This record gives sequence, C-alpha cells and structure tokens, in this order.
Amino acid sequence: MGRVKVNLTLDADVAETARALGLNMSRLAEAAIADAAKLERNRLWRTENKSAIDAYAEEVTKEGLPLVGYRSF
Repeated sequence: MGRVKVNLTLDADVAETARALGLNMSRLAEAAIADAAKLERNRLWRTENKSAIDAYAEEVTKEGLPLVGYRSF
C-alpha cells in the first residue's frame, strides 16, 4: 500500500526537539498510530467477544483444560 500525506499538529517544543535530534517525525507518528490502532482493535475484539471468553474461562475453571490428559509435559 502506498503512502499518503496528512497534516499533524504538534507541540512546537516537541517538533523542535525532534528536528534537533534528527528524528523522522513522519515515521515516528506512523509507528505510534499503528501501535494505537492495534491496541484499539484488540480492545474492541475483547469487548465484542467478552461473553465467549468468559464462558470458556468458566468452563476451564469447572472442568479443567481440554485434553490435559494427553499432555506430555
């Protein structure tokens, strides 16, 4: 997928420090946004699947792990 231009507003001191240090603000912003998107996708998935996750946890609590008798470790 290609790259697109966007406008970001940054604190002036943050931008000045980044420039002085030779940091690539575009790549840093991209990485931070990608990380934030991943965290949000995971949070949404857990929210959407909470009932199934809770049901499975309850089943494991009551009955133990499935196939535990076949473990070799």
